[in-house]
Amino acid sequence: MAEQQENQLNIELNEEVADGIYSNLAIITHSHTEFVVDFIRVMPNIPKAKVKSRIIMTPQHAKRLLHALRDNIGRFEQSHGVIQDVEDQTVLPMNFSSPKAQA
Repeated sequence: MAEQQENQLNIELNEEVADGIYSNLAIITHSHTEFVVDFIRVMPNIPKAKVKSRIIMTPQHAKRLLHALRDNIGRFEQSHGVIQDVEDQTVLPMNFSSPKAQA
């Protein structure tokens, strides 16, 4: 029991970070020493989007993230059904099938 307490990590989550940031696009780049994941929010009929958050990690941590996502997606699909994949991910949906914004 004492060994288990020694291995615990106290993680703090402040209010601003706990609110989260919505992203519907991620762009991943890498070098031989790091992976960079830019999270972006694309809005309907707006041809410009800003990076909302950037996460930089080692290749080892990127691979751990891959495995963690794969595991969590598997558990999600067991509970809620298969997540439908987008057919063609080479084209970004800029209009989301919504009417054009007007001022």
